[in-house]
Amino acid sequence: MRDRLILLPGWGLGVSPLEPLAAALQGLDEHLRVEIEPLPELASSDPQEWLDELDAALPDNAWLGGWSLGGMLASELAARRGERCCGLLTLASNPSFVAHEHWSSAMSADIFDGFLAGCAADPRTTLKRFSLLCAQGAADPRGLSRLLLGGAPVTSPAVLMAGLELLAQLDTRDALQGFRGPQLHLFAGLDGLVPAEAAGELLALLPDIEVGLIEQASHGFLLEDPHGVAGAIQVFLHESGDD
Repeated sequence: MRDRLILLPGWGLGVSPLEPLAAALQGLDEHLRVEIEPLPELASSDPQEWLDELDAALPDNAWLGGWSLGGMLASELAARRGERCCGLLTLASNPSFVAHEHWSSAMSADIFDGFLAGCAADPRTTLKRFSLLCAQGAADPRGLSRLLLGGAPVTSPAVLMAGLELLAQLDTRDALQGFRGPQLHLFAGLDGLVPAEAAGELLALLPDIEVGLIEQASHGFLLEDPHGVAGAIQVFLHESGDD
């Protein structure tokens, strides 16, 4: 199924941020089937439980991709599936969302702990703050933030907390190094959640993969410029699909 691409969304905001990108990809290639799979609604933050749910729900032998947390899960699932995954693409997705001694280009643990505490106390306000950070660096940050928040599903506080705790745990470096299929990782130059320096750090870790930086763009660049992002993805899919 080299003509099938599964996209996974990020934390808290649902599938709607990916819909313009999916439509743009379909418009570029009528033979490409693009499907957006919602993240599991689990109250557990055990990465294996999330991956088990996705592995059971998603077809084999498709391209896997995702935005932010969705890209991290797609990376882990691609590594788990190996040759049963055609290739991987991630959008504004850091191998480690929270900085640690082996990965510095990420959100500080103190700021992330503030997110966790905020989500426990007031999930809705935390989601609003998150949408503002997603839009930081955009041409119209307030408009983009409203768009992101307006499409967000109603999610239970327990599921939102589990997703944040999962985000803190995941470190996809081993998965990315272990997956032998083609990879494309796109980052945003003005991202308020994933530092642009992560692009260079990832390329240093894996010199043979494709890493792109969209300089004047926010974490929500897939909504800012869905046609531009779709064009970059289409080139990658076609070049990687030439066996």
